[in-house]
Amino acid sequence: MIHVTIYRNQRNEYTGFHCIGHAGYAEEGEDIVCAAASALVINTVNSIEHLVGDAFSMVTDEASGLIDLSLQENYSGESVLLIRSLVLGLQGIQNFYGNEYLSLNFKEV
Repeated sequence: MIHVTIYRNQRNEYTGFHCIGHAGYAEEGEDIVCAAASALVINTVNSIEHLVGDAFSMVTDEASGLIDLSLQENYSGESVLLIRSLVLGLQGIQNFYGNEYLSLNFKEV
């Protein structure tokens, strides 16, 4: 299962995320749930880095599927919007394929 925790601050702005695991929907290389979630997450990271340019810290581990991203101070509304878009996409996957492949939680930081 892919476990995603979305970080949000006291103003209810999304400020990062922690994503770990593999969906287990199908065999490696055939898992469309994992591929879809991975594409959304990686596109969000790349968009924040290349299109917005906000500073962030990130930890990754390919074996476990870990990507943990936290925006640094003075982040822009554009980065918050990109993370909101990530949440929308992940909710769509979760709604279509069910909670047994992707869990989505929110944590105030």
